[in-house]
Amino acid sequence: MSKQDLVVIGQDAGPAGCCPGLVTAPLEDAQAAGLAKIFKALGDPVRLRLLSMIASRSGGEVCVCDLTPAFDLSQPTISHHLKLLRQAGLIDRERRGTWVYYWVLPSTLDRLSAFLATTQTAEATA
Repeated sequence: MSKQDLVVIGQDAGPAGCCPGLVTAPLEDAQAAGLAKIFKALGDPVRLRLLSMIASRSGGEVCVCDLTPAFDLSQPTISHHLKLLRQAGLIDRERRGTWVYYWVLPSTLDRLSAFLATTQTAEATA
């Protein structure tokens, strides 16, 4: 491979600029650790359902009081799962009085999409 064929990761614009796609280039250690944290948070069915419920809510945000009744779990357990999603950078929150409202962070979902996306070139060579 010549130097002209090399792609410098992080130099192009767009959501894929932060990390290479799965089929475009191997991940560096720091990139792999960051993505692993996100995938680990999504590896639990409760957290995956919570993320789905938050993302699909019209208006873009949901009160924790609307999330808790959907599960046969205690409120502290739901709060723990939400905390892990927040630490992974998938959601954010804001306290309003006694309630907490959550919303999805699109930049993280875009980052995951860019990583998992395959290009037409990669599909053609497979």
